[in-house]
Formats: sequence, C-alpha cells, structure tokens
Amino acid sequence: MIPWKHLDTATVPDGGGELRLMQRGSDFSIRAGTKELMTSRLTGSEEALATITCLRLRGRTKPHILIGGLGMGFTLRAALASLGADAQVSVAELVPAVVAWARGPMAPIFGASLDDPRVIIHETDVSRLIRSARSVYDAILLDVDNGPEGLTRADNDRIYDTEGLGAARTALRPGGILAVWSSGPDSRFTKRLRSTGYEVNEVAVRANGKQGGSRHMIWIATN
Repeated sequence: MIPWKHLDTATVPDGGGELRLMQRGSDFSIRAGTKELMTSRLTGSEEALATITCLRLRGRTKPHILIGGLGMGFTLRAALASLGADAQVSVAELVPAVVAWARGPMAPIFGASLDDPRVIIHETDVSRLIRSARSVYDAILLDVDNGPEGLTRADNDRIYDTEGLGAARTALRPGGILAVWSSGPDSRFTKRLRSTGYEVNEVAVRANGKQGGSRHMIWIATN
C-alpha cells in the first residue's frame, strides 16, 4: 500500500491548532491531529449541501450564495454546476493555506472553479461576513468544522449559537436558506434553529452519495 505523504502544515487562527495536508497517490486528506476532517475520496454529502440548496433557489434572479469553508471545494463546484451565469458565489475560508493548497497541490481537484467569474474568495472568518450583512444572501451554506459543535476551533461555536443563527437570518433575504453540514445528527441544534425562527428540514445523506458510506446530516433552515 502506498504510504501517506505529509505535504504541508497550516496554523488555524485564534488558537485553532494545526491542519495537515496529506497525499497518497491521487487522494488527499486534511487532518486536525489524528482526526480526518475531509478527504477527496468522499464527496457526496458536501456536494449535496449545495445541490439540495440550489434546487430550492430555482427561479431566483441573480442569486447570491455564501459558502463557509472552502475545504476541498466539493460544495463550491456543486454550487457552480447547479447555478446559472447570473449567480454570485462568495466563499469564506479562515485558513489562507487552504486556499493556497487549492491552487497548489490540490489544483487538479479544483480545476477552474476558483477562477470562475461568479466566485469571490474571502480569506476571513465566515461569521464576519454574516454579521456585517443585511438581506444580502439567498443562501448561506456552512461546512465549518465538523458540524454545529466546534472541533478544531472553539470560536466556531459562535456561528451556531442562538446569536449566530440570528445574525444569519438577518444576513439572508426573505425566504433565504441557511444550510448546515454535520458529520451526524444533533437534536439540540435542530431545536435551536426552530427557536430562532427558522422552518427546519433535516436531510440525511451518505458520505459518498449513491455509493453509500457514513450517514451525514444537512439542515435546511428557511428564513
């Protein structure tokens, strides 16, 4: 078996520890300590985050979508494939090295997505964009950390607490969608969404789409 090769290490701002980019053959893995945060082998649920949301946005003129977390770009590429030429896709990525990896060793995975004229990359915390916006976005897609409970960075909890969810409602246009990816279910988060005023649907998806894999959770919360 081909061994994993350590390509690079990045520091997560504000005491979030380190991320390591690993490669084995054509496969990539981003890890925090011994925890694998994402892998190029499993793409289905991250793609579903975009496709499920964009399906509900059909008919909107010039939709503006905010994606929190670039990762390996699965959500971004699925959104671009689902949206028309009049769309705008803003991507917030906290760790600058992740963007550099996307343009460097992982460029074959990303293709031309980062250079798509519809895309704007912001090297910042997604919560800053959310909290500064008023009725700007038709959808906010969050694939930050491992879900609503911060794993790599305690400050991520602020995105998913009551105040953060309220800020997202303010940033959304009427009828807009907050879509949240998680590695598993969280009944407390579902209740928190509803108590903040969202209409909530929970969608269980497979990690690798039709090919199966672990069950992940996507919340579709309508403003």
